[in-house]
Amino acid sequence: MTPSARPPRADLVLPCLDEAEALPWVLARVPSGWRAIVVDNGSTDGSADIARSLGATVVHESRRGFGAACHAGLAAARAEFVCFCDCDASMDPGLLAPMAGRVAAGEADLLLGRRRPQGRGAWPVHARAGNIALSRMLRRRTGLRLHDLGPMRVARREALLGLDLTDRRSGYPLQMVVRAADAGWQVVETDIPYLPRSGKSKVTGTWRGTWHAVRDMRRVLAEPPVTRTAPAEGISA
Repeated sequence: MTPSARPPRADLVLPCLDEAEALPWVLARVPSGWRAIVVDNGSTDGSADIARSLGATVVHESRRGFGAACHAGLAAARAEFVCFCDCDASMDPGLLAPMAGRVAAGEADLLLGRRRPQGRGAWPVHARAGNIALSRMLRRRTGLRLHDLGPMRVARREALLGLDLTDRRSGYPLQMVVRAADAGWQVVETDIPYLPRSGKSKVTGTWRGTWHAVRDMRRVLAEPPVTRTAPAEGISA
């Protein structure tokens, strides 16, 4: 995408579980003209009401799980391009506009944000270790030389739906990458700053949470390859 080109419009999926503190910061940074889809996954702190008051579309997903929330957001999306980002203020949604532009320009079919920690406490050592191990396993499984399996990402909506993602827990982001690789997609990563999150992580905030996430992802890596077609190029909005 040239510097003067406008990024395409996109729907931004924000899985949310008790993120009342972070929501105002996150939603204030959603690119202009984009629709923020906050998927409430059983919050008890008023997150859904806050998101709605700030102009977001709120989707309720009763089935607990990161993947369940992400996929509910994908199902609710209508734009040609869909972006995903955590709702905990650890990543700036404004960074997604140029990322969406790169996908629209054909530089990638799936563009991932490679997290670069900013400041102490941004990325706990156990979470980082688990991510490194999974990156190595992913390389053996698919040949992709990625360094991070972070949640900030962009792709075309119809192509994502065509991957038939089935994981509804912590393995969802990895399954997206694995099935994209099996389908011959161009999977690329780009550096993004990673800030200390607001509140406590529901997945990687503890060794136990990290272990459960790694277990879910190992199960995804054990799935046999499924042949799918590469995503067709569309016309950006």
